[in-house]
Amino acid sequence: MDKLVIQGGHRLSGAVQASGSKNSALPLMAATLLSNGGAVTLHRIPDLKDIRTFRKLLEYLGVEISDQANTLSISTSNIRCAHAPYELVKQMRASIYVLGPLLARFGHASVSLPGGCAFGPRPIDLHLMTMEKLGASVSIEKGFIEAQVRGKRLKGAQIDFPISSVGATGNALMASVLAEGITTINNAAVEPEIVTLCRFLNAMGADIRGIGTPSLEIEGVQQLNATEFTNIFDRIEAATLLTAGAITGSSITVTDADPSQLTSVLGKLEQTGCRVITDTRSITLQSPDVLSRTDVIANPYPLFPTDMQAQWIALMTQAQGVSHIIDKVYHERFNHIPELNRLGAHIEIKDNEATVYGPEKLTGTKVMSTDLRASACLVLAGLVAEGVTEVLRIYHLDRGYEHIEKKLSSLGAIVKRESYQEFI
Repeated sequence: MDKLVIQGGHRLSGAVQASGSKNSALPLMAATLLSNGGAVTLHRIPDLKDIRTFRKLLEYLGVEISDQANTLSISTSNIRCAHAPYELVKQMRASIYVLGPLLARFGHASVSLPGGCAFGPRPIDLHLMTMEKLGASVSIEKGFIEAQVRGKRLKGAQIDFPISSVGATGNALMASVLAEGITTINNAAVEPEIVTLCRFLNAMGADIRGIGTPSLEIEGVQQLNATEFTNIFDRIEAATLLTAGAITGSSITVTDADPSQLTSVLGKLEQTGCRVITDTRSITLQSPDVLSRTDVIANPYPLFPTDMQAQWIALMTQAQGVSHIIDKVYHERFNHIPELNRLGAHIEIKDNEATVYGPEKLTGTKVMSTDLRASACLVLAGLVAEGVTEVLRIYHLDRGYEHIEKKLSSLGAIVKRESYQEFI
């Protein structure tokens, strides 16, 4: 098992390139299942554990994949089954993305109930409701979602989501592009990852209108074809790197990043006293001498992202005053707080609100996390902590951050990856 060993107290400087988005790459890979032939080429696909896991799932289905320098060539001509097994699906919730395209293309699908990060319930009821609305019979049997189209094709329908869901919107899109007739999706997610999926599907020959709005209209087509497409940057990785600059009192630049997708985070960084300079393809952050406390409420895009909540709490441990962080997306996503307190932070939790008292002097020690963003939060804390911090179980981190120790080291941090053995 690997860990990161961080020598804290070093300022960062320089420029670092943003990787491709994991949360966009996974539905793009799933959507290739809808292609009727030829090889789909996807550029800017990050080298991550989740990407490798999803690749194994697609290859189990019979998809042929080759890769070179963050580019995947994917052929779905020889898919042999529509069964997604527990052994692969349990490793990540995004595996649910194969449900819609398998059902749309083959008329049936058997998908294990998904796994993923351990922070509170994240039900799949909206995914199942969507498939039923489109004309499939759906049941849960022995831990598997069993779905069967009634008739030859799925049928267009009106889908009204009671809450905005990125995953359910993605599955609804992929299921409906080959459905007979017109599908409308109301209260659709508007995240950049969904916009990118829509553009990719249209590039393959789909007919999706209203892209970027909460109301999508999809007119089903007979087939989708192979195409070439470039993924967007990872806005959460970019925001995490910028926060690394802020927490260490540094000035850094993140390149190949679109600041229009990070307006909420950049605005909050400015409220802390940071200076943010942007152009169309880069973001530069210059830290103040003293960080100001800044409250945040995590909400769906375009508001402050829940995937930055943990990192923001780490930042606020170094800010002047008392800050309040509320997560309205995942109420139980606070497993990182006890570990931050072990480093010397003073953070209290009540319901879905964290109260952070700062600034506090952090001191390095061994810490461990249970999910992806909590791992990133502990790395940020380690950058500013006095002495050495060891972040254990970084397989969580490897799910969503491409070679983060190399990126931080290129900016001047002292971070190295080491192997270790846990005592049981």
